[in-house]
Amino acid sequence: MLLPRVITALILLPLLLGAIFGLSTAQLYLAFSLVGMVAAWEWCGFMGLTATAARGGYVAAMALTLAGLWWLTTGAADARLPALASLLWWCAAFALVLRFPASFPNGPWSVTRMAPLGLLLIAATLITVAALHAQATGPWRLMFMLFIVFAADVGAYLVGRNYGRRKLAPAVSPGKSIEGAIGGLVLVAFWAAAAGSYVFQIDSLAQLALLIAVSVFTAAVSIIGDLTESLFKRLRGLKDSGTLLPGHGGFLDRIDSILAAAPVFYLGVTLLGL
Repeated sequence: MLLPRVITALILLPLLLGAIFGLSTAQLYLAFSLVGMVAAWEWCGFMGLTATAARGGYVAAMALTLAGLWWLTTGAADARLPALASLLWWCAAFALVLRFPASFPNGPWSVTRMAPLGLLLIAATLITVAALHAQATGPWRLMFMLFIVFAADVGAYLVGRNYGRRKLAPAVSPGKSIEGAIGGLVLVAFWAAAAGSYVFQIDSLAQLALLIAVSVFTAAVSIIGDLTESLFKRLRGLKDSGTLLPGHGGFLDRIDSILAAAPVFYLGVTLLGL
């Protein structure tokens, strides 16, 4: 299982770096929109849709949503509204995770609830990724955000494996611990303190403190994103969201934390003028 996982990562990483640093914002949005449509196909599994026609229709709806959002935000010039809508959802998702399974007394949500949710979360993520990329030093800012997610995962794994005692959300993801989550947040704080001044060209301790706070909050919300996807999979009895990435599962399994992190981080740095 480890070898396919490593090979997949070695293939995807150069493609990701090439896209972030080699493409314009419009080209990046288009490339990532293709990933978004794959994620929409996988989201159909959370809705219980198995018919190819139904899934294809949802993918088409995602394509129209992505195109419309690009137009409404004037080429990702200002994506604060979709970012705010996403943040409000993740606040609600936190309560759903804490109360699970009591928060889903009737089982999985209906298609009429899950379909617009998927459109919102995937589209809001991609437009905020593009908007972040369009800012000054945008490619580096985007990498900074991705490393927040990476640091949160690595810190949680290392600390949780060695010191984890108390379960974070046992009904949703029994392997995650409170100690691991704290370890991830601490590592993110160190990452923001070390790299923030360079990436964001910060020259004051007050601004650096704000960036660290935004980064830690982003990491905390990214954990909610990971747990929420686990919750939806558990409701449908799914192990992975898909099978397209050997050793990793589906695209949603790889970007679940980013679905939460990207809009929140963009909103934070934009509103605070960082």
